[in-house]
Amino acid sequence: MSSAGGIRPQVIRTERLDLMPLRIDHAAEMASVLADPELYAFIGGAPLTPEELRTRYERMLAGPPDPEMSWCNWVIRLSGEASLVGTVQATLSPAYPGPIAEIAWIVGTDWQQRGIATEAARGLVDWLRRKPVRAVLAHIHPDHHASTAVATAAGLRPTDQWHDGERTWRLTLDRTTG
Repeated sequence: MSSAGGIRPQVIRTERLDLMPLRIDHAAEMASVLADPELYAFIGGAPLTPEELRTRYERMLAGPPDPEMSWCNWVIRLSGEASLVGTVQATLSPAYPGPIAEIAWIVGTDWQQRGIATEAARGLVDWLRRKPVRAVLAHIHPDHHASTAVATAAGLRPTDQWHDGERTWRLTLDRTTG
């Protein structure tokens, strides 16, 4: 079984987006991006204040307690623009027969329906293909049609497995090709 603990986020560039590794100083702007309570309809929770988000980012950037795992978090920025529009994340953990990545995404309400989440998720999956990851998973509420469309576009398919009321979507990565 291989470790996922050494994987760290790097800048990921797509056609229209820059996925930038999360920093604590992103908290104030991201609190504004993620301020719409409707964003939490399917995932639960509520918008956080800049101070609360800063505290969360500090915990996230400290890393997981298990050294065999990695927490990789990015903010999404439109290329050539200064403003942030959302986040993507990958939790990498050891599993048999090799590490898996559980991914998630969220795009602020003002930037939705522009294909940003799809492009960011595809960029993240492409990045994970170059890492020692055997499978990519996402947990999606069955009524969250926008996220099921993003997962499908990123190559994930629904499974018969459920996690906390959400269907597990999966992409098995072919490790026989470079």
